[in-house]
Amino acid sequence: MTDTSNVSRYCNSLPGLNRLMEVTRILAAEIDTAHALESIAIEAVKALHCDRAVIYQFDAKRNVLFATAGTQHELIVPLGQGLAGYVARQRQLVNIADAPRDPRWHAAYDQLDGYETQTVLAAPLVAAGDGRLLGVLEMLNNIGGPFDQDDESLALAFSQHAAATLDRARLIAEIHQRRELDASLNAAREVQRRFMPSKLPPIDGYEVANWWFPYEAVGGDYCDVIPLPSGDVALCVADVSGHGLGPSLLMASVRAALRTLLLSHTSPQELLEKLALALAEDFEHGSFITMCLTLLAPQRHELSFSNAGHAPALVYQAASGKFVELESTGLPLGVIVPMEYPLGPSVPMQPGDLMILATDGIVESFDKRGEQFGVQRLKQLIVKLARSPIQDVVRSIGREVEQHYVGDSPPDDLTVLSLRRK
Repeated sequence: MTDTSNVSRYCNSLPGLNRLMEVTRILAAEIDTAHALESIAIEAVKALHCDRAVIYQFDAKRNVLFATAGTQHELIVPLGQGLAGYVARQRQLVNIADAPRDPRWHAAYDQLDGYETQTVLAAPLVAAGDGRLLGVLEMLNNIGGPFDQDDESLALAFSQHAAATLDRARLIAEIHQRRELDASLNAAREVQRRFMPSKLPPIDGYEVANWWFPYEAVGGDYCDVIPLPSGDVALCVADVSGHGLGPSLLMASVRAALRTLLLSHTSPQELLEKLALALAEDFEHGSFITMCLTLLAPQRHELSFSNAGHAPALVYQAASGKFVELESTGLPLGVIVPMEYPLGPSVPMQPGDLMILATDGIVESFDKRGEQFGVQRLKQLIVKLARSPIQDVVRSIGREVEQHYVGDSPPDDLTVLSLRRK
């Protein structure tokens, strides 16, 4: 004997199933998210024989739902407020036969256009992959009485379509963001590569070499060797806070400003102080730069310097086997403007003496045990390499650090600049 109620239910659900198939067809061909969501709302109204269907999207940053399809009004619902907010927070379907009497109903939304809500069927929109909340599908005023069990099944099916549409839009946005990030990083790498010297100028009586390995996300390391008309040579290493295109562009500005100032100033103190003033506006967003700026007088074999919070900066004295640290004489550029950067004690360069300027990525790299490479390890390595060819010195330091840190990419840019008196 056939169950006539089941047959009737199946027959009555055929229009709803047909609408679901229509939504499936639309979503397969529709790229525009807004249009796809409007189509889902329209087909859901037809399938469930109700008066309205509204799709809310969840904004995780503001912790609110906002109507994105099914209404011309700007509806914003805080999470947990009203029926839509309740469904979003509880992540469960709600079927209300008399909305005005339900304490969760928020009548303010009816007052926007004089609408009178009686029955409500609302379902959460949840991502299938990771279960994150995406929004809420809300059906209003079923024609012919309260929503029934078949309506609940159809509402859940439409909610899955809406969730899939929103999730697809989210994934596409993430792909675009990754592509934009990759493009930004490629641009930053090119900017940084261009202001890192590929060939260092010769210095009479001295050897000079540099080594640089960029961090995966691109930092803001900078080193330079600049001969001056007087015969002196400016050597510097600097590191801008942060990673990405912004820091690399800021460091490009530093390079340009420094080279311009060197046309009329040679004192490391004056250069750092004027550099800080020239770039004051660029530091307004919280960026800062550490820099050790040295001036070598080859004729007198004397090194003068000012240091804006930069380390490590060392001179190894070959005769005594001791180190002189070119200690900070002021805060990093951008922390306080204006700021004074007095000269540190001048350092005589005897035959075999070796200066090493590096960025903090060298000494702050961690191994798998959580130990830093450290200044002491760097000093021991310098002593070991003191008589090696100058290019081998910087490469060997870099190689040792690469073997020390964990992972395929260093935690920061790695930069070493070395100068040795022959």
